[in-house]
Amino acid sequence: MAFRPIKIPTTDFLLAQGVGVDIPFSYDRGVFRSNYTSREAIKNNIINYFLTEPGERLDNPNFGGGLRSFIFEQISTGTLDGIEEDISIKMSTQFPQVRVNSIEVLGIEDYNTIRIIVKYSIPQQGVLEEEFEINFE
Repeated sequence: MAFRPIKIPTTDFLLAQGVGVDIPFSYDRGVFRSNYTSREAIKNNIINYFLTEPGERLDNPNFGGGLRSFIFEQISTGTLDGIEEDISIKMSTQFPQVRVNSIEVLGIEDYNTIRIIVKYSIPQQGVLEEEFEINFE
C-alpha cells in the first residue's frame, strides 16, 4: 500500500518568523503585516501574481498574470471563457504545486464588473481547499 506523506515546509514550524507579506499591503501602523504559514504565503503570491502586469516589475519583466488587460474588454461569454482559460494555463505553469479545483468567472454587465473566484488545493501540504476572489469594477 502506497503512503504519501504530507510535506510541511520547515518555516511553518517557526511561529515567530514571517514567511511572506499579507495582501492588502496597507496596515494601520505603517508596516507590512506578515503571514506565518506557507499556505497563506502561496495564496498571497497567487493574488500578487495575477494583479501584476507583465513588465511592471523591474527586475523580472515576465512576472505577472496580466488580468488587468481584460478590464476594457466587452463582457461576453467569449471574454469570460478567455479569462478562465488564461488563469488555468498560468496557474499550471507558474504554480505547479497548486491544483486548481474550479475557476468561476462571472460577468455582471449592469455594474460593469467581472468577479473571479478560484478554488484550489495544495496536495503536497495537505491543503484540501482554499480560495481567493478578485473583482474588477
